[in-house]
Amino acid sequence: MRELEKNYLNQFNIMKKTITTILLMLLVFNINAQKRKEFFKSPKGKFLISSDLHIHSVFSDGEVWPSIRIKEARKDGLDLISLTEHLEYLSYKNDMNITDRNRSFEISNSMLKEEEALMVINGSEITKPMPPGHFNAVFIKDANLLINPDGEKAIIEANKQGAFVFWNHPNWVENRDDAIARFDDLHKKLLRKKLFHGIEVVNEHTYSEEALALALDNDLTIMGTSDIHGLINWTFEKEKNYHRPVTFIISDNITKASIKDALFAQKTFVWHRDMLIGKEENILPIMNENITVTSNGYYKKIVTIKISNSGIVPLKLKYTGDYTFHSNGPVLEVPAKGELLVTVKTREILEKIEMPFEVLNIITAPKQNLKIIKIVKL
Repeated sequence: MRELEKNYLNQFNIMKKTITTILLMLLVFNINAQKRKEFFKSPKGKFLISSDLHIHSVFSDGEVWPSIRIKEARKDGLDLISLTEHLEYLSYKNDMNITDRNRSFEISNSMLKEEEALMVINGSEITKPMPPGHFNAVFIKDANLLINPDGEKAIIEANKQGAFVFWNHPNWVENRDDAIARFDDLHKKLLRKKLFHGIEVVNEHTYSEEALALALDNDLTIMGTSDIHGLINWTFEKEKNYHRPVTFIISDNITKASIKDALFAQKTFVWHRDMLIGKEENILPIMNENITVTSNGYYKKIVTIKISNSGIVPLKLKYTGDYTFHSNGPVLEVPAKGELLVTVKTREILEKIEMPFEVLNIITAPKQNLKIIKIVKL
């Protein structure tokens, strides 16, 4: 009998350890699942909020239920999205009785898990003929109040709700047959009254150099969005190495209030294909954190340096200094999350060298690329 009790006790202890192990594994998995995806290393005291603030579902003219947008954002590792449904037209009104224009936000927001990294904010697309065209309003309180035949009045209402408002696809060929983004008189009026605060420089597959110029000349926040209607993976095909455009918001913390403040303060840059687009003052600190150059030592009077790239974007670096390389030409390609070894002919053994680069796939203004200098201790 005692032997039987002993066997039962041993089996119980084994089962207890097994259950404990499984629970610990689930806890670790859950914690890891809640970690934010690191696209780039952040400067100290800053958070890079990955966002897509122009998205559609079947609650306007998109092709999927809002739950799919949440799943796609999770898969892409985004921090923040907004389902910005068109207010002016509903593609499925014969099949869906949509009386509350906040409904897609409510559905998507209800899907979020406790302590989940992903956040959803309420937004809408004010959709008018040009001018003014299409404007997104995010951080709104009630989308229903934005429904107005007068586009200017709808934008004014969005501002009353404290919204961040930006001009969508100003280069859209359906509105501009030459695809050149430019202001009409109504845009200038809205700008004078500070009724909109940003502009899409990237929309879906297009990049507008003219929109970037408008942003820089008029203190508008630089935005890039997917404007997704279908499926993300079908629209941005992974096999072609495409991804949805992402706006990175440089925030002091991960609260919605701080993120909103950063948007109004123009603290953004955009990731489009293998390009980064943004103000030099925003991108340079990020690249200083993500590009490191170290020495692997001398052989004779040739030093090998290692260029490391901690970011998700491969970098095309054009060396603009006086030294020459032993094996490479002046244009170097450093893979995403990778490194490149380069041999530099310094003519004499030095304690340090200055390595200036122009980053050819980082745009800070029309026809201008980011310039960065790295000091290498040898």
